[in-house]
Amino acid sequence: MNANKKMPTRLHHTAYVTKDLEATRQFYEDVIGIPLVATWCEKEELFGSERIFAHCFFEMADGSALAFFQFANEEDHALFGPEQPESPFIHIALNVDEETQAGIIERIAKAGIEEPDTYILDHGYCKSVYVRDPNRMLLEFTTDAPEADGLKAERRAKAREDLKRWLGGDHTSNNEVR
Repeated sequence: MNANKKMPTRLHHTAYVTKDLEATRQFYEDVIGIPLVATWCEKEELFGSERIFAHCFFEMADGSALAFFQFANEEDHALFGPEQPESPFIHIALNVDEETQAGIIERIAKAGIEEPDTYILDHGYCKSVYVRDPNRMLLEFTTDAPEADGLKAERRAKAREDLKRWLGGDHTSNNEVR
């Protein structure tokens, strides 16, 4: 990496739109265990009209947050809050330790969330539990495999080579689990 290029220090927040901030709060605080740390109630001239909205932040251990907007006006929601896609390939993945992951799995079960809205996958380099929130957004809570550091170093060393090979048509898997 070029020494003159500074990288971002951490994720500050990632933002989404919800129709129901209370259902979203219950899911993130009560089921997942991520605390609500700020609610900003705002009115602002944005994109040609006055917008009235609440903006809630759910803070993770490193200080980053998942944030959600709810608009007072249904037309604003329709304009800025398209429904979440159902694709399993569109999701946010959050790192957790095994104890935290086990607690999340237990609370998901207690909340009555079942397949297809939750499932567990072993990727080889990590083990993940997936769950859809009340907005249909897919979240992944992942724990790294014990050998993850070595695997990361190997993948980092070959990242561009592997991409070039794959883009060139050689789609051979480099994941021994898959």
